[in-house]
Amino acid sequence: MHRQIRALLDAGHEVTYVAPFTHFNVTPIPPITAVDVRRGGRARTALRRGVKDADLLILHEAELLLALPYRHPPVVLDVRDEPRSALGRRLVARAGRLHHVLEPAAAEATQVADSPLPVGDTRVVHLGRLTTAKGVNELIELAGRLAPHGIRLDLIGAADREVRPILRDAQRVGLLDWFGYVPNRHALRMAEGALAGLCLWREPSSRPPTKVLDYMGRGVPVVTTPAAAAVVEEAGCGAVVPYGDVEAALGAVLDLREDPVRRTALAANGHALARLRHHWPDQAASFTARLESWAGVAHELAV
Repeated sequence: MHRQIRALLDAGHEVTYVAPFTHFNVTPIPPITAVDVRRGGRARTALRRGVKDADLLILHEAELLLALPYRHPPVVLDVRDEPRSALGRRLVARAGRLHHVLEPAAAEATQVADSPLPVGDTRVVHLGRLTTAKGVNELIELAGRLAPHGIRLDLIGAADREVRPILRDAQRVGLLDWFGYVPNRHALRMAEGALAGLCLWREPSSRPPTKVLDYMGRGVPVVTTPAAAAVVEEAGCGAVVPYGDVEAALGAVLDLREDPVRRTALAANGHALARLRHHWPDQAASFTARLESWAGVAHELAV
């Protein structure tokens, strides 16, 4: 809403947004036309309402391809995130035959802070959805290992149903703070000032974790598994630990704690690269132009 939709609104387009606003306690920004749906509700009916008179339909969940109404405009599938299900991955693989696909490189952007808070030494943070594949068990174990050192873990993001009980238990005994879903712009502010941003994915992915760019854009050093090694090593903004190795993750965080000069330098390196290559306002115009070309409305807007 605050990146793609805002860019389209600023370019003079009308936008209808179909989403579970009430479920997430989110108020859409004006002048969006909002279609509020029940989470897990009837997607086809909602999409039918949303695409009326539309020139383009943008989807952020591959499974929604199965709910397309019979009559629909050209479709763009945004694959910023790795689909969570095997079905979603199969749909992404086939999507390019019938639809436009917005590849990860076109979506790798974040809102870079002008002057992020200084790096602290008592809190680490994880942004994004919490799942087994994204290391939720390792995060909880790490929280327990960090607690005796006076370092607290903040988890900011929704969680898959099957991992919610263990997250609630960990929060109940005081190991961590789990905030649940938080709108992106607020979540980014909450990450600022952390000792480290964590990305403990359990295996490689064809799409690098975009949360690492969010940490970099907010001037937060990164501790990651090899899933995000390429960008972290290029930027010189953090440490890479083996998959599933909580002991190594603990050591990386404590090393940052003990070396304020190094953690400040890592934070500055990441912030500088994010500002140079991944600042959303610098990419908004090309994003909008691409969607206009796919919708076939660029000439109409120009005359």
